[in-house]
Amino acid sequence: MNSLHVAYAAIGALSVLLALFSNRIRELPLSGPLFSLLLGVALGPYALDLFPLSTETRDSLLLEGTRVLLAASVMTAALRFPVTSIRGLLPQFALLLCVVMPLAAVVTGTAALMLGLPVALAALVGACLCPTDPVLAASVVTGEPAERNLPARVRQLLTGESGANDGLALLLVGTAVAAVLPLTGPGDAVGRLLLEVVGGVALGTVLGAAAGKAMEAATRRRELEEGPSLVFTLLIAVTALGAARLIGVGGVLAVFVTGLAYNWTVRRGERGPQENIDEAVNRYLALPVFVLLGTVLPWDEWIGFGLAAPAFVLAVLLLRRPPLVMAFTRPLGLRPRGAAFTGWFGPMGVSALFYAAHSAHEGVHDPRLFAAVSLAVTASVVAHGVTSSPFRRLYARSPDQG
Repeated sequence: MNSLHVAYAAIGALSVLLALFSNRIRELPLSGPLFSLLLGVALGPYALDLFPLSTETRDSLLLEGTRVLLAASVMTAALRFPVTSIRGLLPQFALLLCVVMPLAAVVTGTAALMLGLPVALAALVGACLCPTDPVLAASVVTGEPAERNLPARVRQLLTGESGANDGLALLLVGTAVAAVLPLTGPGDAVGRLLLEVVGGVALGTVLGAAAGKAMEAATRRRELEEGPSLVFTLLIAVTALGAARLIGVGGVLAVFVTGLAYNWTVRRGERGPQENIDEAVNRYLALPVFVLLGTVLPWDEWIGFGLAAPAFVLAVLLLRRPPLVMAFTRPLGLRPRGAAFTGWFGPMGVSALFYAAHSAHEGVHDPRLFAAVSLAVTASVVAHGVTSSPFRRLYARSPDQG
């Protein structure tokens, strides 16, 4: 039996079922990523064992699969984001990206020490897990239930933060990678990483503005057919990702900035249908990644961590983000319940897997890195998937909204 064909059939069947019951699933304490993760476990070596993968193949698939998925996801986040109001939210985003995210890395890295990791490797785990994942965050803040139950400010903060911090986390991850590897140093890496970030922002700004102007011109001249117009932003995302990789700048960040610049340039009516297509692609493109994760979960390494594993999970879920966001309730312009919701729903997912695979590609081959990151991601998929729908309804019933 061809294992790849088994994966095609299983993932396809799951996607069909999730699509047919998409509205109902948004109201259930379950999520598409959680279903996909469970399917992967069923296909994996501790159940049916239908999809064997070597460590090298796993890392390669995760690196490129998560890179493409992140590109699609941050493009979707950029299109959802109301760029006309971005100026009023700049202080809040600066706080989330420049204060909360680094502190989350420190807290998570400290928690990783409980697993017996060296300090440098624990810092790398913290850096990989510090960004809010745009794929899992989108499942919380998009759709009719989210628009009905959550205030716009909470959705805007989670959308903008999860789109931007996946690219900016490269600075923290790259510095931590340099600390782990014996032949490099953090000081040597910082300059190169800053150039990658600045270059990604510059590339995204130019490419997004140019694409927006081109879209307006083609629409005005009636040269663009309806079908191609629906996938235009996905094509831009692929272009930005490829161009960024060719010139050696941050690809995910470049795609997000491309989306923001495009969003700023074109009129709302011209990008509304594109948002729906991008959201659908983002929602279902994530399923194979979580199936893959389920098949390669390192159960033996998790057992090897002993009782430190559940302690690490609890520390990451409860301390990595909620207390930090609650501490900045007033500067973020939120009420206590809004800060509690925003703090809890900073999930870890595709971005963390991407940075773990990126670190392996850079030369960090300690299996404890993937074991720790995948443990936290799995816990996040379960915890945030189960609580997203009930917490949205609880939020809506609360008199303290905001």
